[in-house]
Amino acid sequence: LCHAELEALARVAERDEGDFTGQPTAPIIVNAQPLEKATASVSLTGLWSDYVNSRVQAGFMRDGGKRQRPVIENLRTFLKHNNASRITKKDLLAWREHLMKSLSAKTVNDIYLSTVRSLFAWAADNDRLPENVADSVKQPKPRKVYGRERGYTDVEAVKVLKASRTYQSKADEFGRVRESDQMANLKRWVPIICAFTGARVSEITQLRKEDIRKTDGHLVARITPDAGTVKSGDYRDVPLHPQIIEQGFAQFVSEADPGPMFHNATAPEKFQRAAVIVSNKLSDWLRESGLRPEGLQPNHAWRHRFKTQCIELGISPRVYDAIQGHAAKSASDGYGDVSLKAKIDAISRLPEYELS
Repeated sequence: LCHAELEALARVAERDEGDFTGQPTAPIIVNAQPLEKATASVSLTGLWSDYVNSRVQAGFMRDGGKRQRPVIENLRTFLKHNNASRITKKDLLAWREHLMKSLSAKTVNDIYLSTVRSLFAWAADNDRLPENVADSVKQPKPRKVYGRERGYTDVEAVKVLKASRTYQSKADEFGRVRESDQMANLKRWVPIICAFTGARVSEITQLRKEDIRKTDGHLVARITPDAGTVKSGDYRDVPLHPQIIEQGFAQFVSEADPGPMFHNATAPEKFQRAAVIVSNKLSDWLRESGLRPEGLQPNHAWRHRFKTQCIELGISPRVYDAIQGHAAKSASDGYGDVSLKAKIDAISRLPEYELS
């Protein structure tokens, strides 16, 4: 450094005498590199918004990224900044370890890390970021070991449906009923609808009065993203089993006010969140009532049971997948439509539950 400083002073002296031919010889000056241009700040939330718009334009993310938005907010909160260009692989590894303290490996990898990997891959492909630092950040998932069947057994199913059929809101010590009508209706009707449709619980809790209609003498529920969210992104029509009608569901629908029947949200943009919240409350009620068997996920148990029953009855996989909203298993399944008549025939074959 001293050598470089002396040489710099010598060059200054030469220039003072009008000599501008001198060249530096000190290695620290000769080999000096120009400063790299500072990396431009890239807003993480802005990047996410642009990514979602791109996906929506391409026909994906029909919910506008609502399901994954909390992932980006979680990352931003953890990092304590909103600059995507500052995020490193080390940052994401630390975030992964933080998430693993409260979430399952499957949730961390398949929802949180997957979302960020997709976002950063898009950003790198579109020259918004120099590289995808999330590319190799994954969370290994242990193979899940099941200690029992994943759906309700006959005995468990009947027990839940009996409790649901006779459910009535309880008054507090002052004789006041604090439970909303929507929550009471949810406990009364959602379990049996799930039992005979194999739908996701939140797909039923988001149902609106206008989603129920009669077609050719059959009551049909339309599960649609307009009411909240549908994992596949597409609507589907699901015929309702005669036992649901016999219990008075048609009358319940006719007397209901327009809009959601099982939650009290009024703004469409809040329907999805409200449906999820009441779905979780239904799960809480089942647990508190001793109706949630050990090792069973109540929000998926009806889906597993429905599929098991269809297999036992020899119903076409193409038909019961269409009823449940599962994706086609092969390219050939993409040809032709599963008609409402085919669905009605399948649903009508499901045996009634003995609930008396």
